[in-house]
Amino acid sequence: MINLTSVSGFILMWFPDEHKFQILHVLLFLVTYLLALTGNLLIITIITLDRHLQSPMYYFLKHLSLLDLCFISVTVPQSIANSLMNNGYISLGQCILQVFFFIALASSEVAILTVMSYDRYIAICQPLQYEAIMDSSTCRSAVIAVWIAGGLSGLMHTAINFSIPLCGQRVIHQFFCDVPQMLKLACSSEFINEISVAAFTTSIALICLISIVLSYIHIFSTVLKISSAEGRTKIFSTCLPHLFVVTFFLSAAGFEFLRPPSDSPSAMDLMFSIFYTVVPPTLNPVIYSLRNKALKAGLRKVLCPKKNLLRERYA
Repeated sequence: MINLTSVSGFILMWFPDEHKFQILHVLLFLVTYLLALTGNLLIITIITLDRHLQSPMYYFLKHLSLLDLCFISVTVPQSIANSLMNNGYISLGQCILQVFFFIALASSEVAILTVMSYDRYIAICQPLQYEAIMDSSTCRSAVIAVWIAGGLSGLMHTAINFSIPLCGQRVIHQFFCDVPQMLKLACSSEFINEISVAAFTTSIALICLISIVLSYIHIFSTVLKISSAEGRTKIFSTCLPHLFVVTFFLSAAGFEFLRPPSDSPSAMDLMFSIFYTVVPPTLNPVIYSLRNKALKAGLRKVLCPKKNLLRERYA
């Protein structure tokens, strides 16, 4: 047993006590992590190698996959390791790094999803100006801004969150260092600064959400004016996966961060945290690949290079 009043780190209390449930947790998280790792690495590889996938849309999708890959790697491997060692302890340094990278990558993901919606808006609503607006310099600048904005957000949250004095036992009812759960450990009069930063970042996220909604209102109003059914299908095949990813990620994250943390976390609370930390990075490659013919063709080239070489030679 660990003396909870004397530890310098934190105790993650999400882990089940029974050995068979610990093994089940390890297997589920390991399979999910390997699927996310494989799917996102395939997306990155396909877009990097296929010369037909060098448009801004796929450039942003590659960075989304890179963000997803890093995002799930922040929490899941540590959780698996803790279960295997039958120990929920996480050091202060590990917790600081986890909070920083988690907030930074989550913020960057919201930003890249906003940039991707703007890219689709320009491509569909202003096609004649698309190449002039979304040139290579603009795309690189947008991606750099996404990573910088995420880093600054993570830095602000981490600096303020770990400068707050903690009262009571350092027990976090989660499988990672979750900011809402950590605020419960703060002395009641000391976390006003963290709430201010959270309000600021929530406002930025709300602006991003409004921008995405407005982009898709314009996109769908333009699509409805297209007489060709084939043209509408082609546009929907690139827009609907992005819209689904945006809706799923922001709704799950919004529910988790905007609701007041409960004193006795339930299985439902843990389920929602998994929905926005583990599920999106695993499903995103599948969602984008299923409805995108160009990505399917790129996947066939990567998996069966000889067959595709013969097909191109005799086409």
